[in-house]
Amino acid sequence: MDFLKKLFQSKPRVQKVDIGRRFELYGRVGQGSMSKVWKARDSKLGKIVALKVLDIDKTNRLEARFKGLKKPTEGEIAITLKHPHIVKTFEHGVTTKNEAYLVMEFVEGVALSFLISAQNDVMKKHCLRMTIELGEAINYFHRQNWIHRDICPRNILLDENHRIKLIDFGLVVPNTPHFQAPGNRTGTANYMAPELIRRQRTDQRIDIFSYAVTCFEMFAGQLPWESGQTLESILSHLNSPPADLKTYCPDLDDRIVQAVMKGLALQTNDRWQRISEMIEVLRSVHQEQSAKDPANS
Repeated sequence: MDFLKKLFQSKPRVQKVDIGRRFELYGRVGQGSMSKVWKARDSKLGKIVALKVLDIDKTNRLEARFKGLKKPTEGEIAITLKHPHIVKTFEHGVTTKNEAYLVMEFVEGVALSFLISAQNDVMKKHCLRMTIELGEAINYFHRQNWIHRDICPRNILLDENHRIKLIDFGLVVPNTPHFQAPGNRTGTANYMAPELIRRQRTDQRIDIFSYAVTCFEMFAGQLPWESGQTLESILSHLNSPPADLKTYCPDLDDRIVQAVMKGLALQTNDRWQRISEMIEVLRSVHQEQSAKDPANS
């Protein structure tokens, strides 16, 4: 738990940054529920970056849910993450307007949600490899003892080489008892695990469920349940089994189908207990397929 001790130690006074003077903003490239992101030139780093600025009020409301628990900030978490399939964070701090900001690598590419909708040749050819890369990113995340809490296609980018980059750590919490306590329901509704929607105790298995929903959507081009507009309607969907991936993808290897469907189990004990176990199945199939047809690796 040394990483938590370091994060929770008192921190030195931070020098605030005037982002209007330091950054040349080229245009907005994204907006989440709690932030705005620009493509920008950083005069300090001397390169193009993604500048993320968090909304003060929304961030404060989120932090209030963890009052007294010393929850690490998004910047404190992001700066520690070093993995090829997780977006790099170079710096974090506070603006002269008291907004939290992050300076990240700029990923020249598209959102995974775009490719899922398009179901184009890139998606069809590299889908399995992409699911493995995403799983490896989440596995690394879990080994660092975090729960992401918002795994979904809008938080996943593909660079110009069609390689996965996991982004957005605004809802991340430590995988520790206090942060696993029932009641804190956050995330993207269609990808939430049943226990999270029901405000039960949660752990890293909620990320495994969200990952499995994302994998299902990547292969099938649609969700395993009918998309809901409210958490209540989604809860009713989760009282029934998911659609069978094999129905939508009859030619998909049975091992992939079984791996994804196990990740979608409504009961946590029926689900994969560690994401590494699910990835191992997918990787084994990918290795076999690559050996037969290297062009599709």
